[in-house]
Amino acid sequence: MNEGERAPDFTLKDQYDKEVSLSALRGKRVVLSFHPLAWTEVCRIQMQDLEKHRADFERLGAVALGLSVDSVPCKKAWAEAIGVQETPLLADFWPHGGVAQAYGIFRERNGFSERAVFIVDQEGIIRFRKVYPIREVPDINEILTALEGMQT
Repeated sequence: MNEGERAPDFTLKDQYDKEVSLSALRGKRVVLSFHPLAWTEVCRIQMQDLEKHRADFERLGAVALGLSVDSVPCKKAWAEAIGVQETPLLADFWPHGGVAQAYGIFRERNGFSERAVFIVDQEGIIRFRKVYPIREVPDINEILTALEGMQT
């Protein structure tokens, strides 16, 4: 998926076993922060950055979601271990990586997603897309700057 295209809708469960649907968040900007796997250092920092900047996202009319192919019980244990309580960490577990596939960032040979960030606007259109090197933490300031640029 590219900028200017309609973001594929999805419904996934978060670390609390609560369903989260992209379409239910219409009217807000949504940051989709894909990370390959829980329990890895770069992914931990990426998700903690979302949690630390939750107030910034709210101020900008946005909600951040972390997504990976891990299961709900895995996401729950990991969220507790890394101190992520408010940011939904979504399990793109079954069909395996289905959302990552819909967004065109599933690494078939690895069985997980690219490290990527999409920002979806209030109408469900992708306004920002960036795939990061797998070992690089996405720049949270770049994401916040992109959101600020979308202010109307």
